[in-house]
Formats: sequence, C-alpha cells, structure tokens
Amino acid sequence: MQTTTVDASNAGFQDLALQVRAAGLLERRPGYYSVRIGLTIATFAAGWAAFVVVGNSWATLGLAAFLGATCTQLGFIGHDAGHQQVFRSRKANRYLGLTVGNVLIGLCYGWWVPKHSAHHANPNEVGRDPDIGDGIAAFAPTEGPGTARRNFAWLLARWQAPLFFPLMALRSVGMHVLGIQHLLHRHDRVAAVEALLIALHMVLFLTVILLVLSPAKAIAFIAVEQAVFSFWLGCSFAPNHKAMPIIPSGAAMSFARRQVVTARNIAGGRLTTFMLGGLNYQIEHHLFPSMPRPNLRHAQRLVKEFCEASELGYCETSLFESFRRIIRHLEAGGHAAALAVATPQP
Repeated sequence: MQTTTVDASNAGFQDLALQVRAAGLLERRPGYYSVRIGLTIATFAAGWAAFVVVGNSWATLGLAAFLGATCTQLGFIGHDAGHQQVFRSRKANRYLGLTVGNVLIGLCYGWWVPKHSAHHANPNEVGRDPDIGDGIAAFAPTEGPGTARRNFAWLLARWQAPLFFPLMALRSVGMHVLGIQHLLHRHDRVAAVEALLIALHMVLFLTVILLVLSPAKAIAFIAVEQAVFSFWLGCSFAPNHKAMPIIPSGAAMSFARRQVVTARNIAGGRLTTFMLGGLNYQIEHHLFPSMPRPNLRHAQRLVKEFCEASELGYCETSLFESFRRIIRHLEAGGHAAALAVATPQP
C-alpha cells in the first residue's frame, strides 16, 4: 500500500497568506512610491544637468558612475512595476516599466518581465529557471571525468570564480542584446512600440553625450556608466539564489518550499534595503511577489515563524558571506571543469 506524504508547508502557507493580508501588507503604498519615483527621476535628471554644465572634461567620468548608480535605482523601480507592486492597475504598472526601462535605461521591459516571471515560478529549477547559469557558463559534463574538451565554454567554466566579478560589469551588454533580439523576433504593435522607445533612448543618450564630449571621452563615459550600472545590478541580484540548492527538472515540490529553500536573505537595515532595492528580503519577496517593497520588512517576522513551523529553514547572511559562498561554489565548479578535461591516454 502506497502512502502519500503531506507537505505541512501547504497548509502553513495558506495561514501565512491570511495573516499577511489581514495585516494589510499586500496593500499598495502610493505615498512611498510617489516619493521614491519622484526623487529617483529628479536625481537622474540632475545628473544629466550636471553633465552638461561640467562639459568636455574627464571629470564627467565621476558623473558617469553617479548616473550608472541612478540607473540601478530606476531598475529597481522597474522591477517593482513588473511585479505589480506600485499601482493597482496592470496598465499603469506597464507604463511605468516602459518609462524607466525602455526610455530612461534603454532595456526592454517586455523581454525582462516574462523572463523574470519564469524565474519566480521555477526558482533554481534545471531547465525552467532562465537565470540558472546566467552570466557564467554552466558546466555539467555528461560522460564523466576526462571527457570534456578545452574550448571557450570550458575556459569560462574553469575560471568562473575569478571571472565572476569582472563579467558582472558586462551584464548590461547582454541584457541590451537579449532585449533587442526579443523585439526582432516579434512582429506586433507592442514590440514596435517598445523598439521605438528604446530607439528614442539611444538617440537622446548618444546625442547628448556626443554634443558635450570628444569621442574618446564619450567612449570612456559610456563604458563607466554601463559598468557601474551592470556591477551594482548584478551585486543586487546575485546573492539571492546563487550557491543555493538546485531543484531537479520536474521535481514535485510545494510552492512555499520551492520558494524558500532556493532563496537567501541579506541581513541589514534601511541602507541595505536601499542599496539592494528591497531584494535583501528575497524569501518574503518570492513568497509574495506583489507585496510592495516597503512592506517586506514588516512581513519578515511572520515569514520566519512560518518557515520555522514548517521546517523549511530560513537562510539569511551578510552580503559578504553571501559572496563568499558564491565564490566557493564557483571554485568547486571550476575544479570540476578542470578534472573533466580530456587527457592523453598512455
């Protein structure tokens, strides 16, 4: 006679959801977002105004770093809009996402939202989470030790630990390219609108820079601005799931267990929340993706109690410790790649 194991997290999560809703933690925060969005866009505009005032000077590289950091904060707003955290209206959230994503940053919002939604539905699941291996070549030899060959993919896998931070500075390049590829493969009105908005961004971005800076300074400015944006954004997303348990493809697992065991929180106060855009509350965010960013910290106590009662665990570390674990994980992958290289047989 076959017995069925009941996952206690199912009923526990239903109770947690009722508690969260009763506490008003899923309610929108229009005041918070009005201030956050207004200040961020004003800061972005002030950075460009300062750029024009400073003029054709190498000092603008400092402003490039400042604008890259501001673009990251805009990206966090786009992330919240993609999760329907800002407005009740799905259309209003989309308009906000298109504005900060396509127009101000130059990234395709319509490409990112379904990709990120797939990640939330299947975090760290092989073959279903598009973020697994993102930015680093995943290495999984299929025939055992001594079967791999030295090629570019192998080199990336072999040296993935030392390359982790340098490659993070190139993250935005890949996002730009993938977004444009997404639009080129679509032939509808929505894709055409998104393409026009990105084209508007590129025209304004390059025109202002080339009118103010010499070609050499312009290239340096763009490189610094994109590198800072990429690095900060990468350092905000990487600690959340990398070096956490991987779920086999098609594994049967409850929603709550799947979200909790694959996520890692980053300890810290309001400064950490600002720096990481609220992604430091990753477990709470994955359990309740539409919860407004400022409410996540208020849900933490309830979520911890649920995780303890359901024996799910609750991973929370410092930012430094999270990166230490990631590097150790990548070093192990690099070591596996080294062992898997085909060697001459005697």
